[in-house]
Amino acid sequence: MSSSFGTVFKVTTFGESHGLGVGAVVDGCPPRLFLSEADIQLQLDRRRPGQSDLTTPRQEHDQVTILSGVENGRTLGTPISLIVANKDQRARDYKKMLSVPRPSHADYTYQMKYGIRATGGGGRASARETIGRVAAGAIAAKILNEIYNIEIVAWVSAVGLIEAAELYTDTINHKLVDRTAVRCPDMEAAEKMAEEIRRVKKERDSIGGIITCICRNVPPGFGEPVFDKMEAKLAQAMLSIPAAKGFEIGSGFSGASMRGSEHNDSFVLKKDHLGTRTNNSGGVQGGISNGEPVFFKVAFKPTSTIGKPQTTADFNGQEVVLKASGRHDPCVVPRAVPIVESMAALVIADMALRHNSRK
Repeated sequence: MSSSFGTVFKVTTFGESHGLGVGAVVDGCPPRLFLSEADIQLQLDRRRPGQSDLTTPRQEHDQVTILSGVENGRTLGTPISLIVANKDQRARDYKKMLSVPRPSHADYTYQMKYGIRATGGGGRASARETIGRVAAGAIAAKILNEIYNIEIVAWVSAVGLIEAAELYTDTINHKLVDRTAVRCPDMEAAEKMAEEIRRVKKERDSIGGIITCICRNVPPGFGEPVFDKMEAKLAQAMLSIPAAKGFEIGSGFSGASMRGSEHNDSFVLKKDHLGTRTNNSGGVQGGISNGEPVFFKVAFKPTSTIGKPQTTADFNGQEVVLKASGRHDPCVVPRAVPIVESMAALVIADMALRHNSRK
C-alpha cells in the first residue's frame, strides 16, 4: 500500500490537508509499553503550524487522540489508532487554482494519475499528511529510548546558502535545537537563517534548506541486506517526506572525491567493544549498523506554493499568471525537524524488531 511503511512495526497514514482530520494506524507495537497522548503530543507541537513568524500562519493545535490499542496507559499489542482533527481549514483559498496546476506541486501529477484530486490544499501531497508519521514516530522513539537507549536528534544545518558549523557531538540535544525558532543549534547561523526566511517571506517567495540528523546508541546488527539495508530504508523514508529532494549518509557525496585510504574507517577498541576511529560510513557498513552514531542529511526544496506571480499554464494549456493564495511556509525545514526524527525512528524501530525476531 502506498500509504503504509514498515515491515514489523508498520504505519499507515490517512487524511487530507483540508479534510476533517489526519492520523495513523500503528501495527506491531510491543505490548505493555507505557504510552499516553502526552508522549505523542510533544513532537506534534514541534511540527504544528503557526509556531512563529517563520512558518505558515495557519493555526492548528494538533491535539492527538488515541482511539485504540492502549488501555490504562499501556499498549495492548493491538493496532494503535491515532487521529488529529483539522480545525483551521480554508479550502476556499484554493478555488481559483482548481483549473491551474501549481508549478512544482503535485496538482498535475495527482490529476493525471487518478483523474481526480483533493482540491483543498495539497490533499495527501500536503505536509499536513506528516502528522500521522510524527505521531507514529513518537511511539517508535519511545520504544527505542526505553529498550535501547537510542536517541535521535535532528537540526537545521542550512537555509539557502547559509550553513551552520558541522556539529556531530554528543552535546547536541533537543533543548539546544529548540532554542531558536529556526531549530539550528549554531546561534550565529540561526540568526542569519531567520533573517533570510523573513526576507523571503516578505517577498512572497520561498527557500530551501538542509536538515542533519544523528542517531546515537544504535547497536551493531540492525539492517536487512540486500535490499533493505539501513541506509536504503532511511533514504526511502526521508525522500518520502514532502519537499525532500536529496539524501546522503556519512561522507555522502563528498566521499566520491576521497581515496579509500582516507575514507576507510579503521577499527579500534573502545572500552569493551570494537569501534571505528572515524565515521565516514555514517554508522552503517554493508547496510548494517556498526555501533557508531548513524548520521545523515536531508535536502529540502523551496515550498512550491508561493504568493509571487508566476507565468504558467492551466490544464488546457492556456498561459496564465498564477498568484497563489493560502497560508504556506516560506521555508519548510524548521517544522520538518521532528518529521525527519520521526521517520528515522520508524526505520530503526522496524529494524530493531526485525533483528529481534531472529532470536
